[in-house]
Amino acid sequence: MSTEPRTLLALERAVVGYGGHGLLPPVDLALAVGDCWALIGRNGAGKSTLMRSMLGLQPLLFGTLRRAPQLRVSFVPQRAHFDLSVPSRVRDFVAGGLDVGWRFLRPWLDASERSRVEAVLEATDTATLAAEPFAALSEGQKQRALIARAVVSAPQLLVLDEPTSAMDPLNERAVFALLQRLCRPPGRDNAMAVLLASHQMGFLPEYADHCLLVDKDLGVLQAGSTREVYASAAFGRIYGALHLPAPGLGG
Repeated sequence: MSTEPRTLLALERAVVGYGGHGLLPPVDLALAVGDCWALIGRNGAGKSTLMRSMLGLQPLLFGTLRRAPQLRVSFVPQRAHFDLSVPSRVRDFVAGGLDVGWRFLRPWLDASERSRVEAVLEATDTATLAAEPFAALSEGQKQRALIARAVVSAPQLLVLDEPTSAMDPLNERAVFALLQRLCRPPGRDNAMAVLLASHQMGFLPEYADHCLLVDKDLGVLQAGSTREVYASAAFGRIYGALHLPAPGLGG
């Protein structure tokens, strides 16, 4: 698709599915640095299959997947399970995100890594929690720490599956605002792309500038600006009329 160097991942007439059977219509899309994409659809609509195919974890049936050379991806699952009986400060928990490749053979942090951890703690609003036990955090605080752990390795693409599930609306908004800041930081240093699956339809357009609407039963796979997708006939069939908030990234 695009040879623009800031494009991280692109699909060209891509069809996803299993055993030669396509679940969704073909799609063209490109994720670039600074983009925030929301993946929406009902449970069982094909979101996980599409996400896995976009990440190269499942082969396409047809079409092409293009990735930037040596693309660095971090993933935050819907529910991460850590042994909470193991005492771990938030600072140490976040630093654990640096243990990639053969890094585990050197159990200490060098000066640049310590600086990186502190910068990420500040950027993710977890600096005041750095000395707290991870197990003692609230759900919203744990989610911020999980995001910090994911971004400390400086990914180019951050992928999240339902990052605000089981949160109250205030904490949901705080997490989405955090993802927005990570996507487009001041000066665009360490900018990344974000792809998140979410059911939080009401205020998602405030934070996501692009949207993927998926429904295998209705044969829907629509990609575009969040407001275009929300205004589409397919969205209306699935979710009905929905009042959109004032324009944010998607405006």
